[in-house]
Order: sequence, then structure tokens, then C-alpha cells
Amino acid sequence: MTPPHAKPGAIFTIGHSSLDLDDFVAILAGRAINVVCDVRSRPGSYRFPQFNRESLEACLAASKIQYEFLGEALGGRPSDPRAYYSDGIVNYEERRKAADFSAGMDRALELARASNIVLMCAEEDPLQCHRFLMVCPALLDRSVAPVHIRRGGELESQREAEDRLLKLHDLTAFDSSSLFVSERDTAVKDALRLQAKEFAFRASPEAIEYF
Repeated sequence: MTPPHAKPGAIFTIGHSSLDLDDFVAILAGRAINVVCDVRSRPGSYRFPQFNRESLEACLAASKIQYEFLGEALGGRPSDPRAYYSDGIVNYEERRKAADFSAGMDRALELARASNIVLMCAEEDPLQCHRFLMVCPALLDRSVAPVHIRRGGELESQREAEDRLLKLHDLTAFDSSSLFVSERDTAVKDALRLQAKEFAFRASPEAIEYF
């Protein structure tokens, strides 16, 4: 039976943070998630080795959950030097225009047509992660509103997350309760740019030349 708030073909996001693998899998099961799409550029963790690709993939397979690595296309540390500003920060808006990024999005949506999927990265709070800052705007452009799984398995809608983002950047005049909803999209884009300056991956400008 499909749990509340989950329907066939739903797209969730999650940050594994410091979870135990058993707890992680239990959260997925609670939302009837069948596919984990790993959007980490480097599918491993020094601090939490249980989420190294090999360990994670084996655990998911034992629970009959499919693992799909999409980090090359949808990861937050792209190898394409054109995806970076001159100061070394990833340019999320430019990255979304890339052909391989679009192909990765197509693959995620293909998986979502048959199953509930989750886009997984490391950070618990989506506002601090490229999955929200870079990938979710592309989902919205494709008329898909993702749902974010937070600590303890609680759900946060995309709109609720955007409202938090607007509050962080003193743009609450444009949140869901305001009288200026028509200008909300512009305010969200501005807030995304400000947030990305703080949380997007930064490579040294010299290193970009060798990508």
C-alpha cells in the first residue's frame, strides 16, 4: 500500500547526513521509494563510510531497492570547466543548460514514471545542497514538484523549502502568504543565486583549467 504523501511516480530528495544505513532504508520504505538516485559527484563519504557506494548499493539491493548513480550528470562538482564562474564557484544556472545535465534529468524522470524515486546527496538540509539549488529548479521547469525528506523522515514540500529560503534572505514579502505572489518566481531565483554563493562547490580557479 502506498504510504500517505507518496504516490506512484513521486520524486523525493534526501541528504543521508549521519544516518545509519538501517534507519536510512527504513525511511525509504516508509515512503514506498523504489529507486535511490545518487547525485553526489563522488559517491563516498570519509565521515560516514556506510554511505560509500559499495556499502550503500549492497544494502539497498538486500532491501530490493534499486541504486542508480547520476552523479556525473547531476552532481554538484561538474567536470566541465564551462560550469564555473571565474572565481571557481559552480554556476548552477549555466550547468542546467548542459546536454549531459539534461540527459541526467531525463533519466531521473524516466525512472520516476515507474517508481517513487529519491535524489540522494549528503547534506540533511536541502537549502545547503546542490540537489535543491541546482537540480530542483530543473524539475520545476519540467512541471515536477519534488518533496524533501528531512530529519526523522518528516516531509517538506518544495514550496515550504522555498519559503524558508526567502526568509533566510529577507525576502518574506514574496513568500506563500504575501500579496506579491506574482513576483515570487523572481524572488526565488534571486534567493537561489545568493544561497549558491555560500553553498555551491568552489574549486580553485587554477584547478578548473585542468578539468
